[in-house]
Amino acid sequence: MKFYDPTGETFGIPTYPRRLAPEGLATRRQLRARGLRPNGQDVVAQILWHGRRDPLTRVRPIRAAYLYRIDLAAPVRPMTPGRMRAVAAMMRARRTCPDCHVTYDFVIPTSLGCCPGCADDPAALAA
Repeated sequence: MKFYDPTGETFGIPTYPRRLAPEGLATRRQLRARGLRPNGQDVVAQILWHGRRDPLTRVRPIRAAYLYRIDLAAPVRPMTPGRMRAVAAMMRARRTCPDCHVTYDFVIPTSLGCCPGCADDPAALAA
């Protein structure tokens, strides 16, 4: 097996192929699904696999997922009213166009830097 290195000699930390990680280890997403967080612990192992082949370069990138110990994980911190207000303010800023200052129901595309209306007609803002 190409990515099987439980001692960490080849990759520096214990490495496993997909679906062969030992019990007691989980990725961040798996921890979150259990209502847990890593709690500041260091990565103890990793899972490596080949990603999809890039159609232009024909190269298969190596993807990684880092594993944490479940027994050292802590419960997710509860959402406080202050954190709720902060998240709402951040999302409102992402929905507000910096050019026309209109707040939309969708997040402004970062590729445009402004709302689609301002991006389509920049001359309307100059007038």
